Amino acid sequence: MSVWPAWEVRDGAGATAWLGVRLEFGDGARVEALAVVSEEGVSIEDVRARPALSLDDLAALADWIEDPLSKACGAGGEPVREGTGPSRARPPWPLGVEGQWLVAQEYRAAQEQGADPVLAVMRATGHSRRRSLRLIGQARDAGFLTPRRARR
Repeated sequence: MSVWPAWEVRDGAGATAWLGVRLEFGDGARVEALAVVSEEGVSIEDVRARPALSLDDLAALADWIEDPLSKACGAGGEPVREGTGPSRARPPWPLGVEGQWLVAQEYRAAQEQGADPVLAVMRATGHSRRRSLRLIGQARDAGFLTPRRARR
């Protein structure tokens, strides 16, 4: 997998950067994406794949590119510039029981305010939706949140 800067636009104190991402698989399949990194987070602007991605593969795309994009962006949302090391906009999220308890606190606070609890966890942790859902599941498994209702 390779990640390279495509271009960057500065506006005032912030910057928005576009990064090219290419994944090549052993069977000859290839995925190219254009990721946009800004203060609001990371989004995918364009995806091209040969052969075409299934819906399951498209859903897994975020997992495939998350770590390499984080490394290319310095794990803090801003691309690494020459002469600077990685930085994080917020401190690392605690692991284990402490992190699970904090996830549960963020989740419940958002529920009480009528806000989206998953989005609240995403904002608090700085993680993607998928990773935040995993953290919420771990908090449920640890007993800090009530079990999910069964789907019918």
